[in-house]
Amino acid sequence: MPSSYQAPSRGDQAKKTTHSQSAQSNISHETAIVGQLISKKGGTTYTITSSDTLSTAVTVLRDRRIGALLVTGEGGALEGILSERDIVRKLAETPGQTLPQTVGENMTSKVETCSPSDPLVAVLRRMNEGRFRHMPVVDDGKLCGMLTIGDVVNYRLNELEYEALQLKQMIVG
Repeated sequence: MPSSYQAPSRGDQAKKTTHSQSAQSNISHETAIVGQLISKKGGTTYTITSSDTLSTAVTVLRDRRIGALLVTGEGGALEGILSERDIVRKLAETPGQTLPQTVGENMTSKVETCSPSDPLVAVLRRMNEGRFRHMPVVDDGKLCGMLTIGDVVNYRLNELEYEALQLKQMIVG
């Protein structure tokens, strides 16, 4: 004879349940890396040579609407970086004599670089601590892109928006 249903009472032990997903597993993801951002942004870089004048550099910066140029030499080897900040400093030091000077005289030659496998958070921290806004991406000695602090911040904001949306959907649905 079939047994009838009996509602659980206070003394009954609740069955342990298992869940294949949790809030943490739903929003966790691998650490974002530079290569992911470069693949979305594209690896376009704008370069100039050290023998070019600052006048040429200023024109390229204006026309391309960018804030820094990578200085390359033979075979595309990275020699330095020239930013708007470098040019403004030189304008203050040598008013009226700046634009004919060469890029090589005014570039930053000790360039901080990152690789496509570097975590974005680490790159953002280095940029913040070093107080610079542009970082070339180098893979096996070859230039493959340039990150700006704006790129990294924008990527992270998109991640945060996605995470917030996922949490909201879990709570509501």
